[in-house]
Amino acid sequence: MSGQITSNVFRASGVIAPTVAGLNWSSAVITGTTLSAEAANGYYINTTSNACTVTLPSSAEIGDQIVLVDYARTWSINNLIIDSNGLNFQGDPDTYTVDYSTAGQSLSIVYSDATKGWIPVSDDAVADVGVAPPPLRAIFGYGFTTPYVSMTNLVNSSGVVATDVTGVGTARGYLAATTYGGNKALFGFGQTASVTAITNLVSDSGVVAADTTGVGTARGSIAASSYGTQLGIFAYGFDGSSNLSMSNKVSITGVVATDTGGVGTARRGLAAAGYGEDKGIFGYGYIGSTVSLSNKVSNTGVIASDVGGVGTARETLAATTYGTDKAIFGYGAATYSLTNLVSNTGVIAADVTGVGTGRHNLAAAGYSTDKAIFGYGFNNVAKLSLTNLVSNTGVVASDTTGVGTARTTLAAAKVG
Repeated sequence: MSGQITSNVFRASGVIAPTVAGLNWSSAVITGTTLSAEAANGYYINTTSNACTVTLPSSAEIGDQIVLVDYARTWSINNLIIDSNGLNFQGDPDTYTVDYSTAGQSLSIVYSDATKGWIPVSDDAVADVGVAPPPLRAIFGYGFTTPYVSMTNLVNSSGVVATDVTGVGTARGYLAATTYGGNKALFGFGQTASVTAITNLVSDSGVVAADTTGVGTARGSIAASSYGTQLGIFAYGFDGSSNLSMSNKVSITGVVATDTGGVGTARRGLAAAGYGEDKGIFGYGYIGSTVSLSNKVSNTGVIASDVGGVGTARETLAATTYGTDKAIFGYGAATYSLTNLVSNTGVIAADVTGVGTGRHNLAAAGYSTDKAIFGYGFNNVAKLSLTNLVSNTGVVASDTTGVGTARTTLAAAKVG
């Protein structure tokens, strides 16, 4: 070997440890739940679908180095977990839990000695310079005219609703929709002659895809919310014979997971929205009578137990995020036009006297950076296509004459 060597350390054997550039990098991206790492190697770890536990070597020399990189910027969703395999990690024994949960993180560790063991020499997170812009539009979709339809209507960044777009997928109502992946959306579940679990992905340009075979229990009168940074969740509903409290998570790529046993009172005809930038809330509904209770959703998708309701008990209402970190529940049977604001800590406020036509079986979604829109519905006399804009302070505007086919039992979500 010739030339100057800098920023290198010697192993106990006297062999020079490689720098990061000199590591043997795995050509395969690691997507599994476990990895047995070897010294002098670098690994790209993709935790999009699951957490990954990295088991370090059971024996090590001074200067041994391993580098781990967040390949898909998903360690904040599914963590990287370190098993130090009997050796110390930063001076702590192997009985301690070591995990990394920052998106875009890279971790370089070097073995020191038996006292301190493996020591991180860097654990930096880099900015995602290619991150997609926040979604600015909304989409209303599906619903019931006579019969069920699959048409959609886009909402631009100024809150203007566009004319009907011929629908794709199974026509149905009593479905729900959520944003996922930062700027895309997903319509899911619902019913026609019977309940279904099918879903339809929506691209960041608002194009609805063909049916995806459903995962989870078929049901209608369901609700959905975003949570985390790019995830969604469907929960509760009616399977044709019973109210349910189960949920189904939506991954960053729009994949719907199998049923998770429910928490909270089984019910249907409720609504849900994101709040606090990474959490969600389900509220109100019907259990044999209307209720006003709510259930929060953590930033990991865990639904909490019931919280006693605030405001008028009602069903078939709508909810949406507004103001970037708050939410609003609005309208509902029987033809209410009242609303309830939700703080960025998930606290539901008392009734606010409504503006606009009282109605139920409507939908709502965010648009622009911090505003929202309620649209469509039924006032016990006729199906409607009117809308009501919501300001970034939660103030509901008067009716705007609707565009598109008047209908009920539709769904809506924010989309890029």
